[in-house]
Amino acid sequence: MAPPDPERGLTRWLRAAPRGVFVAYASGAAFAVYFAMYAFRKPFAAASFEGPSFLGTGLDRKTVFVIAQVVGYTLSKYLGIKVVSEVGAERRARALVALIGLAELALLLFAILPAEGQVLAIFLNGLPLGMVWGMVVRYLEGRRTSELLLAGLSTSFIVASGVVKDVGRWLMRDQGVGEDWMPFVTGLLFLPLFGVAVALLDQLPPPDAADVAARVARPAMTRAERRAFLSRFAGGLALLFAVYFFLTAYRDFRDNYGVEIFAELGYGEAPAIFTRTELPVAFGVLVAMASLNLVRDNRRGLAGAYAIMIGGAVMLLGGTWLFDQGLVDGATWMVLTGLGSYLVYVPFGSVLFDRLIATTGVAATAVFTIYVADALGYTGSVGVQLYRDLAQGDHTRLAFFRTFTLTLGAGGVVLLSASLIYFLRRTRVTPS
Repeated sequence: MAPPDPERGLTRWLRAAPRGVFVAYASGAAFAVYFAMYAFRKPFAAASFEGPSFLGTGLDRKTVFVIAQVVGYTLSKYLGIKVVSEVGAERRARALVALIGLAELALLLFAILPAEGQVLAIFLNGLPLGMVWGMVVRYLEGRRTSELLLAGLSTSFIVASGVVKDVGRWLMRDQGVGEDWMPFVTGLLFLPLFGVAVALLDQLPPPDAADVAARVARPAMTRAERRAFLSRFAGGLALLFAVYFFLTAYRDFRDNYGVEIFAELGYGEAPAIFTRTELPVAFGVLVAMASLNLVRDNRRGLAGAYAIMIGGAVMLLGGTWLFDQGLVDGATWMVLTGLGSYLVYVPFGSVLFDRLIATTGVAATAVFTIYVADALGYTGSVGVQLYRDLAQGDHTRLAFFRTFTLTLGAGGVVLLSASLIYFLRRTRVTPS
């Protein structure tokens, strides 16, 4: 008698489902999980928290809150290098629910504590959230359809960032919710969606034999294996991490201070301005990332990922030139900076390292490398926040953002090109 099948009914159905059905299900579930997660991370960015500097430090209250959350989020990324790389498939769903539960509890503390306690609360909010991305990516990496799945996932935080801030503004403007309570209430609204989405995502079957043959096995990594991987590709990874250090700071600045930047551009009262400007960005990124699934050869796919990233850096430069010349308005410029920065940013958290591992043939997890990059990137985000308020406080946020855009665009083109050359020389040529 054959042993009983341990897989659940929906999991068995997904294993046998047509490829298009599987991709739609998996990408939809992953999108919903991370979309809902943003309701616990970014709603406070919709508020201005205006008033005197925090405890006389010269730092704006909002800047202190942003830094506190980013510090927690950064520590979460360092913890995730180990935790997310080693967590077993059977524990992922429970881990996701626990992480979000802790984040929402911290938002409740943010609502009821005084200013000094709010800093601790928003730090505690960021501490679990940094591991959510990696938990979700573990479900999707190492498959022949990973580009499509990760493309869908990657658009989630672009869309969610705009939607969550618009929901936050709606709660404050039309529902009378105060700034301090708004983040907690926003999280409550999205909690049911998160729970259902995690349950659906957890039904995915693991990669099959054909996936492993095409993309290499993705076992949990030991500490020694993680160190060996970093040492083997140190030169190229260092160039990538340098870009990501400033890129994460740039994306966070644009995201956290979008309210202030749009106000300086003359769109302070424009309804749903974040959703309207981020939807074109999400669509452009989705098309670019999904197109990589057409490239079967892993080495060419890696080069394609770099081409998209370098193109994004060029877009930052070109879009800002068009804005300076008066050829595009402020809203269009924000779309271009969003699309350009996310075309560079998104591959780091999805297809870049997935293709790199597949090209090198090293048995590893893309999540490990993603988390090393994220840990360094959010460290950069804290540094830039402090630099802007303490050393560039006489510059408006719009002026600082424009200069940052040009610097990142130029540096990105140079460093990404050098990293591409490094990896093309270090990786084998595989048959298409």
